[in-house]
Order: sequence, then structure tokens, then C-alpha cells
Amino acid sequence: MPRALLLHGFTGSAASWAEVAHRLEGDGVETHAVELPGHGRRAGEHDPACFTLPSVLREIDDALGDASRWSGRGGGPPWLIGYSMGGRLALHYAVEHSDRIAGLVIESASPGLETPSERAARREADEALARALESDGIESFVERWERLPLFESQRWLPEERRRRIREGRLANDPLSLASSLRGLGTGRLPSLWGRLSTMAGHTLIVVGALDRKFVEIGRRMEPELGAGSLAVVADAGHHVHLEAPEAWCRRIVRHIADHETEGR
Repeated sequence: MPRALLLHGFTGSAASWAEVAHRLEGDGVETHAVELPGHGRRAGEHDPACFTLPSVLREIDDALGDASRWSGRGGGPPWLIGYSMGGRLALHYAVEHSDRIAGLVIESASPGLETPSERAARREADEALARALESDGIESFVERWERLPLFESQRWLPEERRRRIREGRLANDPLSLASSLRGLGTGRLPSLWGRLSTMAGHTLIVVGALDRKFVEIGRRMEPELGAGSLAVVADAGHHVHLEAPEAWCRRIVRHIADHETEGR
């Protein structure tokens, strides 16, 4: 039975995966969703030492290898699946340790910003957002966050689903989110553009057709990967597994099944 470790995005939590995790389990993929620093059950963490790339990569490594998390029915290493911030972190893990995973699925994520000036500008922007979180609180931040063009497509989701998303965002601790921006933001992490070809194993890039920025990033990434493919999901924006869960699961299950079969 294939297994998959799930990494959520910024302002998300392990619970963000509940719907698609249930679907994946029904299709024969065992899942385990982790809480990234300062999110979900870890809201309230502020120690900068928790919000570093080496620290998080160690956590991912521990989670992948912790036999107590899994049923014991799987024979090979787990798959690693990450969305947005979780996708960036999953890419960094795969570049360093692709031999420890069966393959990688990244949703709406990039290998980072290529130049020092781009990363410096992003750090400045994230610092301004972190200060706003600290001074204005979570409700003001969520109002601002939900107005970003990146999440425009979520306005057409059913009201109940939009309510659950908003409640999840409001459950965050603003100081923890500020720490996450400062330690794990895109401007803080090194670029992986020159290292994608070094990754072993199969990588699936999933993007929503309405998210033009990440469609272009995905198209550029695909030929850089040693073994990679791009899936563009219709009628979905940045948060594909939330906006189009059935199509997302169908594509992930097919990809895992294809490559699990190849590995036997």
C-alpha cells in the first residue's frame, strides 16, 4: 500500500488536508499530514530555531521514517506531497534526500527566487507583513490575505467551504505566522533552480489553470526535472486540492499508481 506524507501551506494545518486525505485513503493511499512550525496544533511556537530550513528538513525526515505513523502495510518509502509553502519545503527535502522518498508531488510551489536582489526584496515584503501581523492581529491579516489576487478563484467556492477556510486561517497565532514568514519565507530560502536536475525519482507538478503565475512556473520546471510531469487542473486556482479535490485526487492517485507499478 503506497504511503504519502502531506505538508500544508502558509496559514494552513494538517486539517487542511482532511477532505483529500480521506479520498486518497479510499483509493488505497495511506496518508499522514504533519503540522509545520507555528501552524495548527503548533500555533503559539515563536522560537526562531524552529523556523529554519535545516530544522524543518529534519522534522520531515523524522516524520517519513517514523514507523509508528504508518500502518505497516507499505513496503517502500513514502511519497512526499506539499502545497505552496509545504511544496517549497518538500522540494528542498527532495533535492537533498530524494533516495528516501518514493517520489514527489508539489502543488502550486516554486523552486524559489533566482537572484539575491529578488530574495532581498521578498524578505523586506515579508518583514512588513510580519510586523503587520504583530501590530494588527490575525483578523486584519486574514482580511488582507483573502484579498490577494492569488486567491481570487476561491470567491466562487460554496459558502460553507469558504467559511471553513476562513475559520482555519483565523485559528492561527499571528506571532507564529510572523516567525514563519521571517524564517521560512520565499526570500529566506535559497533558490533551487540550478539543482532540479539532480533530483532522482518521479516528480508531479500540480497547478490550477486559473493560477497563471504558477502555470508558467510549472511549465518552466518540468523540463528541468530529471523525471517530472506537469498536471494543469481545469477550473482551479492556487489551492488546487481545496478548489478541485476530486480532480486533484484522481491525478495524484494515477501518478502514484503508475510509478508504484514501475518500481515493482
